Amino acid sequence: MKFSKLMHVASVIVGFAGVISFIGALVGGGDNLVFGITKVDALLCAAILILIAIWTQIATIHHMMLEKRGEIV
Repeated sequence: MKFSKLMHVASVIVGFAGVISFIGALVGGGDNLVFGITKVDALLCAAILILIAIWTQIATIHHMMLEKRGEIV
């Protein structure tokens, strides 16, 4: 399996984790706790996970372009 495919799969998994934690933070209970942390911290973690997924996706696109040129084996 090519490295770019592994990067893509990792990006999708991190993106899903970010979306799930975002939905969990929105739907969270009335005690202001989500997954054992505060709602604000859960929203910040979700935002960071989504940013990591976006950055990894950009890196994957760049890596695939380099693979097409034959610069990365």
